[in-house]
Amino acid sequence: MSKPTLYVKQGCPWCVDALAYFNAKGIDLEVIDVREEPKRMDELIEISGQSMTPTFKHGDFVVADFDLEEFEAALEQSPKAKNNLKT
Repeated sequence: MSKPTLYVKQGCPWCVDALAYFNAKGIDLEVIDVREEPKRMDELIEISGQSMTPTFKHGDFVVADFDLEEFEAALEQSPKAKNNLKT
């Protein structure tokens, strides 16, 4: 499986928190700033149905527009995704 993708926007405080969280967990991400790469915004909307960040995608596991508590709750609901991330 390819590495997880995190869609962010420069200046987004939740994105800063998410990046710090994944860094602390040692999770290697593909980070896409949709303001720096506006063509990727369509991709974000296609996978999540919305344009808010941070949005995380790993395989079929997608968590859109989250704070860390919401992300961890979603991860707990998906043991396969949690195991794949080795958190």
